[in-house]
Amino acid sequence: MNTHLGRAAVAVVASAISVSLAACGATEDGDGRPGGSAKGDAIKVGLLLPENQTARYEKFDKPLIEREVAKLTRNKGQVVYANAAQDAAVQNSQVEKMIANKVNVLIIDAVDSKAIAPAVKKAKDAGIPVVAYDRLAEGPIDAYTSFDNEDVGKVQGKALLDALGDKAKDGQIVMVNGSVTDPNAKQFKSGAHFVLDDKVNIGKEYDTVDWKPENANKNMAAAIAALGKGKIVGVYSANDGMAGGIITALKAAGVSPLPPVTGQDAELAGVQRVVAGEQFMSVYKRYAPEAAAAAEMAVALAQGEKIDGIINQIVDSPTTKGVRAVLVPGVALTKSNVKSTVVDDGVYTVAEICTDKLRAACEEIGLK
Repeated sequence: MNTHLGRAAVAVVASAISVSLAACGATEDGDGRPGGSAKGDAIKVGLLLPENQTARYEKFDKPLIEREVAKLTRNKGQVVYANAAQDAAVQNSQVEKMIANKVNVLIIDAVDSKAIAPAVKKAKDAGIPVVAYDRLAEGPIDAYTSFDNEDVGKVQGKALLDALGDKAKDGQIVMVNGSVTDPNAKQFKSGAHFVLDDKVNIGKEYDTVDWKPENANKNMAAAIAALGKGKIVGVYSANDGMAGGIITALKAAGVSPLPPVTGQDAELAGVQRVVAGEQFMSVYKRYAPEAAAAAEMAVALAQGEKIDGIINQIVDSPTTKGVRAVLVPGVALTKSNVKSTVVDDGVYTVAEICTDKLRAACEEIGLK
């Protein structure tokens, strides 16, 4: 992915969004025709999310986007929602159904970035703008918002190196990457390799099918069998769900103490493992700016407004050059900053994180 214009801070993104909200909210009500022809707030936004294996989509992305669309359209806009449950063919059918339903704009988080391209083209031919959300879909998309995915991989890699310290060259690490159908996984992997290559010995590396924890568990078990449990000094896991499967495999093999394991998404179970000392870190991605940017661009495109004042990057997909984008940076979450990230931001309460089993561990890091 080629990027230009430099990396903007979340505060700058939020500022740009808040400035342009006023302009979008000022349009008069119209007839709600499909595509960018809608002139008012009574628009239909099609929201298509990829799967429910990862907790974030139903818990954060969907309600955040719904809330922002309501805010931007003075409660007159409608979000039409579908989840593909990790099935690319189902998602393509969902797009076609939304085209038939005459939505004014689509926000698509693709199951498979290549497979979605024909559906994106059908939407474009129907005059319906498409915002690629979280994953850079192929086809003639109009805008894109996600996290700076290569930077996420770098954050993970650096955290793992910091955790390993002098042990970085003493043993071998295992890399468990995300799904090959997810373009983000390739970028996480690239960023991690940028930091880790030549600094660690990578004993085994896997691309995990569909991000499933059970597949990551099998990969980790195979790595332990091939390398020997005493040789593994660290594990790069691309996200928290897979980290859970990896840690289960390590425990089942009798690995103790557990090596540092990375993660991503700051899922509740992942945060709890960080607090317990089982998982070294996660990447906390502030979903609110990403969701707000997607909603902002979608509403503006549906209403025929410009989005140049919203973007902070220009990116190239394999099929589309010069895509206008908003990219949001991630934050390394460890024991030291659980409170200042997910707790202070209101993602989780201390009560949600600190079960009876974790009470002592929570008190130790100041979560009370």
